[in-house]
Amino acid sequence: MTAPTTATDVNQPSLQPTAPTGRRMSLPVLMLVIAGALALTSIVRLITGANGITNVSQMSTALQLAVPIGLAGLGGLWAERAGVVNIGLEGMMILGTWFGAWAGFQWGPWTGVLVGIVGGCLGGLLHAIVTITFNVNHIVSGVAINILALGATRYLAPLAFEGHQGGSAKQSPPVDSLGHFSIPGLSGWLDSLNDQHWFFVSDIAGLLGGLVTDVSWLTLIAVALIPASWYILWRTPFGLRLRSCGENPVAAESLGVNVYKYKYLAVIISGGLAGLGGVFLSIVANPFYLEGQTSGRGYIGLAAMIFGNWMPGGLAIGAGLFGYTDSLNLRGGSANVHALLLLGALLLVAGAIWLAIRKKYVKAAITFVVGALVFAWYAGTNEVPNQVVSATPYVVTLVVLALSAQRLRMPKADGMQYRKGQGK
Repeated sequence: MTAPTTATDVNQPSLQPTAPTGRRMSLPVLMLVIAGALALTSIVRLITGANGITNVSQMSTALQLAVPIGLAGLGGLWAERAGVVNIGLEGMMILGTWFGAWAGFQWGPWTGVLVGIVGGCLGGLLHAIVTITFNVNHIVSGVAINILALGATRYLAPLAFEGHQGGSAKQSPPVDSLGHFSIPGLSGWLDSLNDQHWFFVSDIAGLLGGLVTDVSWLTLIAVALIPASWYILWRTPFGLRLRSCGENPVAAESLGVNVYKYKYLAVIISGGLAGLGGVFLSIVANPFYLEGQTSGRGYIGLAAMIFGNWMPGGLAIGAGLFGYTDSLNLRGGSANVHALLLLGALLLVAGAIWLAIRKKYVKAAITFVVGALVFAWYAGTNEVPNQVVSATPYVVTLVVLALSAQRLRMPKADGMQYRKGQGK
């Protein structure tokens, strides 16, 4: 029996869609949905005059805020596809921020990137030992790692950073920049096109301009990891074996797959990706480590992964959505959030119509009433309180997860305890 056949045979049954998941959205349909959402956003921009909601600066900031969330979510995806729940992403990100800044200010930023990844991998290794070898509850282990990482970095920071210029008990000395780049010609052309404020065209220009203007090299690496993970997990024998461990580890073992090995590799890679997200925060987003720097992004990354239905593409969309709402805090937050109330009302009304077409009249009525209330809020005010602006990313996280819950399908053996020899 060849290795590819083993992996495929083991994993094939688990890849069949089950009833709760519904039909998977094809790429053309997904692109149409994204285009429709962008067109609706453009209409809202023209009505409200809030040009900032799709300008290049807004999109560039959103991308920067989405990267650490996406990396944390990608780490969670690797672990959970192998059947290990990784609530410890936040702690692994914290380790990445500290180790990255510690090595970065001494030996350069790229060394900091590598050491930060290693720091996250150490957190992943600890989680793997506790959950895979000793069969400790995955949630308990993840929470413990979050607490341990926070305590360890609080202890190490004064020892490593005090006495150095710019360093303190809660902050590292500054780290040199990794460098940024813009695509000559294209960046300026898209910026000019965005400034025309045309319907739809200027909004697309703003979105694309944010992707090619003042971009960090680490951002480029992070974006490339999305398709790379998809290819490895869904188009290689290694990925098929790994996913079989998350669907049916007993059957995988019975066909010769070393389940322990693949689970360990997946969780260590998961920690490394989360650590890279932490490095992004302490070297790119800010050129120094700062206590509390992750601000719950590990948990939001986990939410992005769930929103994306444990798929890299959906995860990227979820991370972009959360990064965009977070960017509203930094650039004209109150005016932009007020304009997005109209967008939310229109989306809710559209959702009510769709539910009515599908003869779900009670849900349609509730959705329509909520949409009417949101529109009344928009029409009756000129701005929203700053507290609402600050809470927007977390509210969006809860709403999106609530709306997407019906179509989710986690790996069948995700979080289940497994002991070697069960398949023999």
